[in-house]
Amino acid sequence: MIRMLIADDNEAITKILAGFARREGYEVTTVADGAAALAEFARRPYDIVLLDVMMPKKDGFAVCRELRAASNVPILMITARGEDYDRIMGLDIGADDYIVKPFSSAEVMARVRAVLRRLERTPAEGDAAVLRCGSLTVYPAESRALVAGQPVALTRKEFDILCLLLTNKGRVFSRDHLLDRLWGADYYGDTRTVDSHIKRLRAKLDAVPHPDWQIKTAWGVGYSLEVLP
Repeated sequence: MIRMLIADDNEAITKILAGFARREGYEVTTVADGAAALAEFARRPYDIVLLDVMMPKKDGFAVCRELRAASNVPILMITARGEDYDRIMGLDIGADDYIVKPFSSAEVMARVRAVLRRLERTPAEGDAAVLRCGSLTVYPAESRALVAGQPVALTRKEFDILCLLLTNKGRVFSRDHLLDRLWGADYYGDTRTVDSHIKRLRAKLDAVPHPDWQIKTAWGVGYSLEVLP
């Protein structure tokens, strides 16, 4: 059974969402503030987390950052703030989707299913136990990446981007293609979030010298992983 953690201080919304999720077969735990969400997640593993942004004690952005630093669990942000800045910030700090109130519970559950489907078919698709390119080694099933033998901590989305580029060395992926492939066709943001993720991914990978490969920008087109001579 899939375990879902819902963190929202609005009791009415929490009750409705939990009811929908339980009817679809999820095991649901609810908490009413950010500190309680972190404590509950530390207490037991969860398969997906729904976070309200405006919560007491710790807001959803802070909780998302802390969860993402420790886990690749899928995270959906739920908020009444629909401005582009807030949406982009939520995605950039590691959320897998961002849902703006008012919403229907059926829509939320559809997005939960979509995120879990994307998780089941990560770019490597389980085709290889190990992916290699010179000093870069990636273990898709373990969500683990190493550069010159040194582990690199990546968010789920950063890892998915790396796997996709590594599996298709030399192929340029447009920003729109990356959005559609990794965020899904129902994602409402723009291509700037791809640039932000690539920037952070490069910074983490480049912390360890690797003269034999590089994530390159094809200006005006997109990104690729290239083997260097």
